[in-house]
Amino acid sequence: MPYHRIMAVLMMDAGLPLLLVGLISLAWPLRWIGIPSRGRAALVASAGAALVAGAVALPAPLLRSARSEWGPTRIDEIVPSYQFAEHHEIRVHAAPGRIFWAIKTVPAQEIFLFRTLTWLRQPRLPGKATAETILSPPAARPLLAVATSSGFMQLAEDPDRELVIGTLVIAPRGHPPIGDGGFATLAAPGYAKAVMNFLVLPEPDGWCRLTTETRVFATDPASRRRFAAYWRIIYPGSALIRIEWLKAIRRRAESPAAGG
Repeated sequence: MPYHRIMAVLMMDAGLPLLLVGLISLAWPLRWIGIPSRGRAALVASAGAALVAGAVALPAPLLRSARSEWGPTRIDEIVPSYQFAEHHEIRVHAAPGRIFWAIKTVPAQEIFLFRTLTWLRQPRLPGKATAETILSPPAARPLLAVATSSGFMQLAEDPDRELVIGTLVIAPRGHPPIGDGGFATLAAPGYAKAVMNFLVLPEPDGWCRLTTETRVFATDPASRRRFAAYWRIIYPGSALIRIEWLKAIRRRAESPAAGG
């Protein structure tokens, strides 16, 4: 992860708690953590606000995918340029077909902390009925099936190798429908499009490397700034979700008791 991106996330992660604590202490000084007065609270809140503003203001330059040791990938075809990205990988002792089956069938209940972390991004009252989305999935339904029935599109699939899904994370109000055929070429102002892939790479002795990459391309500076604020808040939780998602796929693919 480039240095400026790490700095942006760290500044946001430090600034938001300081801002919250400072604002609370303006009403009720939290003496037990060293904020004995409203004057001190104002300083803490100001420091937090400055860090948050700095995190949002840090640049998000355009990146381009480099030639990969793994050969051409479908995610490179669909979103070759982007401003925001994360990459995670894991080794799995299973055949590519078995891993691909696990990718398609793993449910939210097998991904550690998935429902907790997505609840933090979209809080709701316990027991309240909500539409099925990737942020509020049924426990046992395959997670990719939930995604593709609630706003994500399957953009590409090379069986037993790579699967790519995508969605619009920012779009103008009342925008025309964007089919999967127009997703890759979409460049009109006011959009941010996100893609995520799973890529299975065979290795010797029955092992495979399983990777997942998320890329987001914002089509204009205003959308880029808007998404940067959101991304730099959610990035730690987003990274943890993807790491645990890969672990859940590995457990399912390697388990002799599972189907497939």
